[in-house]
Amino acid sequence: MPAVTADTYTLPHLAPAEGRARPVKSVTWGPQGYEGDGFPVTRAFAGVSPRDLSPFIHMDQMGEVEYAPLEPRGTTWHPHRGFETFTYMIDGTFQHQDNHGGGGIIQDGATQYMTAGSGVLHIETPPDDLVMSGGIFHGIQLWINLPAAQKMSTPNYQNLEGGDVTLITSHDGGALIRVLAGAVDGHTGPGVSQTPITITHVTLAPGASVSIPWDPSFNALAYVLAGQGTVGEGEFGDTVAGINTGGIAVFGAGDRVVITADSVQDSRHGTLDVFLIGGRPIHEPVVAYGPFVMNTKEEVIQALEDFNYGRFGQIPDDAIQPFHHRR
Repeated sequence: MPAVTADTYTLPHLAPAEGRARPVKSVTWGPQGYEGDGFPVTRAFAGVSPRDLSPFIHMDQMGEVEYAPLEPRGTTWHPHRGFETFTYMIDGTFQHQDNHGGGGIIQDGATQYMTAGSGVLHIETPPDDLVMSGGIFHGIQLWINLPAAQKMSTPNYQNLEGGDVTLITSHDGGALIRVLAGAVDGHTGPGVSQTPITITHVTLAPGASVSIPWDPSFNALAYVLAGQGTVGEGEFGDTVAGINTGGIAVFGAGDRVVITADSVQDSRHGTLDVFLIGGRPIHEPVVAYGPFVMNTKEEVIQALEDFNYGRFGQIPDDAIQPFHHRR
């Protein structure tokens, strides 16, 4: 699993984690489906209680899939209001454009934030050369809620290259931790969200274990991108649960998150890769309908009306389009 990597022995090490290990509340596996023009996704949050997710709303693992030539797919132009999208391209390439001037190429471990706020139109689609050649496509898209006071904020865009990520390691070098946003043990990632969060991609060598300090005011969710292992720690009556590709663990309260890789991993990846995220819950009502995430039904109806009457703006004259729409 490419993303951004490094020799862990050259990286800053986590300080020994103290306090109570977070217990495992649940482990579920998301169903597979298709998004946009037909790219495969795993609906990571399916089966997880919304009260355990806040401030997050929705997450898809995009791929992992190896496309044949002319197979890659993306989305057409579509609206968003009331939240932020975070896109992380582990392998392959996506291009993005919105009608507020944001956009760019996302590849090689790069990330992008789009604060939809009061409303944007945007598109995400593979570039022409990837469509023609085919190839690996693998990434994550995460929806982050905005509190009521910021739902109608001015849209914003951040494009962060893979080299911007902050890299740290466990005390023995067995785990590589990519801090994509927020902070872990004082090490701050490049992504800046309107809602306090931490987003990491953790890679563990076979048999390795890591104990990661975690803000006690944040929730904690661990989604397995590839591999198998356990989450949790057995002392003090805390639960330990097995987990593998496509599974997501919800943790209870505590000061640190413990993840351990099985000593034998599948030959394709060879490691346990976990997307570990958390944030400060937003204690407000949530009413979501498609691409609109608001606080009330009336606000969702208003968003639909604003979109239908063109109040989100217009698709730019230089708009990119999905490849198959241009043939």
